[in-house]
Amino acid sequence: MSKRELIDTGTDKRYVRRDNDGKFKESVDVSRSLSADARHDAKHAAKPGQGDKGDRKH
Repeated sequence: MSKRELIDTGTDKRYVRRDNDGKFKESVDVSRSLSADARHDAKHAAKPGQGDKGDRKH
């Protein structure tokens, strides 16, 4: 699984993943991702760049 990249367009910030060809595979808004993390308690630690997969201890 590829790491997430932060894309800042100037009006929007998004986390994206790329496939093997370098095309966008998955995209999620930053504020939506961070707010979802805050609603749950972490049970497992996630590796760097994989914060949306599994849990993440803050």
